[in-house]
Amino acid sequence: MKLFFAIHNRRWLAALLATLLGAALVAAAGLVAAQREMASQIDVLSREINVHALALRGATAQYGYLPFTASQHPKVLAALQSGDTDSANRYLEDINRRAGSDALYLMTTQGKTVAASNWNTPQSFVGQDYSNRPYFLDAVAGHSGRFYGVGKTTGEPGYFVSSPVRKDGQTLGVVAVKVDLRRVQETWRNASSPIALTDPHGIVFLGSVPEWMYTTSRTLDADESAWLRKHEVYGKQHSFAPLLWERSALDGGGYLLRTMLAGQERRLIAVSESLQDLGWTLTVTADYATVTRARNRAWMLSAMAAGLLVLGTLLWQTRRRQFDELENVVRLRTQDLNQAHAFRKAMEDSLLVGMRARDLEGRIIYVNPALTEITGYRADELLGKQPPYPYWHPEDMQRHWQDNEAALAGRAALTGFESRVRHRDGHDVYTMVYTAPLIDADGQHSGWMSSVVDITAQRQADARQREQDEKLRHVQRRAIMDEMASTLAHEINQPLLAIGTRASTARMLLERGEVGQLREQLEAIEQQKQRAANIVQKIQDHVRKKTRGTEDCDLNALVQSVLTFMAPELRTRKTRVVTRLQEPLPAVHGDRVLLEQVLFNLVLNSLQAMQAQEAATRVVELETVSEGSHLLVRIADSGPGIPDAIADQIFKRFVTTKEEGLGLGLSICRTIIESHGGRLTFSNRPQGGTTFTIQLPCEATTHPT
Repeated sequence: MKLFFAIHNRRWLAALLATLLGAALVAAAGLVAAQREMASQIDVLSREINVHALALRGATAQYGYLPFTASQHPKVLAALQSGDTDSANRYLEDINRRAGSDALYLMTTQGKTVAASNWNTPQSFVGQDYSNRPYFLDAVAGHSGRFYGVGKTTGEPGYFVSSPVRKDGQTLGVVAVKVDLRRVQETWRNASSPIALTDPHGIVFLGSVPEWMYTTSRTLDADESAWLRKHEVYGKQHSFAPLLWERSALDGGGYLLRTMLAGQERRLIAVSESLQDLGWTLTVTADYATVTRARNRAWMLSAMAAGLLVLGTLLWQTRRRQFDELENVVRLRTQDLNQAHAFRKAMEDSLLVGMRARDLEGRIIYVNPALTEITGYRADELLGKQPPYPYWHPEDMQRHWQDNEAALAGRAALTGFESRVRHRDGHDVYTMVYTAPLIDADGQHSGWMSSVVDITAQRQADARQREQDEKLRHVQRRAIMDEMASTLAHEINQPLLAIGTRASTARMLLERGEVGQLREQLEAIEQQKQRAANIVQKIQDHVRKKTRGTEDCDLNALVQSVLTFMAPELRTRKTRVVTRLQEPLPAVHGDRVLLEQVLFNLVLNSLQAMQAQEAATRVVELETVSEGSHLLVRIADSGPGIPDAIADQIFKRFVTTKEEGLGLGLSICRTIIESHGGRLTFSNRPQGGTTFTIQLPCEATTHPT
């Protein structure tokens, strides 16, 4: 009996030890499988974060050239120096439309926006003050500015890039472009696991989880809160709820993240990377359930393996099932890797910006399709090449070497530099190049990544615009000279005729010896001579007088001044003037000289329109009226009116009703009135003739004395 119990106890002990050993093996197998799956997930996330970082850098660098390019344009300089914001508005609107950015605008050194691509929209930036924005402060100090925040005008977030407007070493203003990064965020929302982007203060400002937006991963100190409030980084929001993240470090560079999503507790595997060139931190995640499933699967497989020792009859079935499951795991993992690779390649191929990676010695190790399109060389013709590269322009070799040495030494400007390259087919391509350090998976500096933007079309468009502007200025100068010559001839003709008549009479009196009457004729000749001199002096003063800027103007006084100046022209053309001037009138804040030129041109057009009519029917009517917050000036004539065929185009350049007209007068008049915040319109009169109406804003309670 004792022997039986001894044998039984040994068997029980052996079974217990076998059971404990099997349990230990199962637990160890689960732990190993979980660690292996976690390491695999961290490796996949590390590659995925590189793809997302590349997309972010591409999106932020895509329009980085715009502020610097726009700051060089004469119209932008003119807007800051002479106040010609209308041309700058249209230029910025056209450039922004072509580039596809969100907004492009120009500010003074005080931060006030004077021109913008959205000048004619309800949410125009014109007149807005951005003096407290970091990108403005950086640019006005002479540097390129980069900043992400909520727009003060639109309330919509965006990425802002700025550049100073400089001339002769002096900063005159700042040009900034706003880029919408929410398209990147929309791409992230299609990802299977959450993605988040935080600023240097730990605030989530871009991501795929709405409830994480504008929460902070750490407590902000008083200085940080004051800085965010001062610069209105996130609009009116100055307090930020804590981000409910509980982190635990994992082997392999990742960490375990415990958080709440849609009201449920979630565990995620996370990898974060600091994007030093942008100042942000990017975090990508994967569901920790994959690790749990891998561990459970390992436990199951281990338990089956242990069961095989007990149940030999199930050996074949267990092996078959294990093989199938392993094969499925490999297939799924391969499929995941292929999808990640395909996603990254599709993203790289879709970029319009050329991307080039070089090692520390300058050897090209990567190019995307956009760069091969820009240079004309295939990828296999560029990979492995060292300077000089085949697309370097032969006429700019010295500059290419200088830019290359600066980039490899880490001295490349953050704002980029312009570079002319030679396409393989022989034509020149103008580019903007931006270079940043290339960091490998171990955080080591392994080379340089450059973004190359083709700006050839912009350069050509600028050249065509300069040529067109020069032609227009030439035509305008010819028109002004013609008008001045015509006015001078009309003015001086009358005193010259009078002098000639008086001189003939004086000769006759001299022959008769009538000294008394001769003296009278000579005095009359002297008066006519002085009259001619006064006319010449008046025309010189009118031609030379400069625009003094805006001031309070009395429209009635401007009308009387123009009629006084044009009195000889009115007499010569035998035209009667009828005035109906409201008294008193509020003051108009504007440029007196430019407003006089508009009135002069409109009255002269009326005189020329009635030239073919009988003298008795030639009448010019001028009327001033106050209507609420606006003043109206109407100039009406009894001419033939504006033909219907050109009525819709009468204010366009080079459209005219005169046989020898240039078609510039009305276009210039409308530009002047619109620059004063007013409108210039016309209508044909039922009884014949045309009425031009000037509408200008005024101070309703102010009256000139």
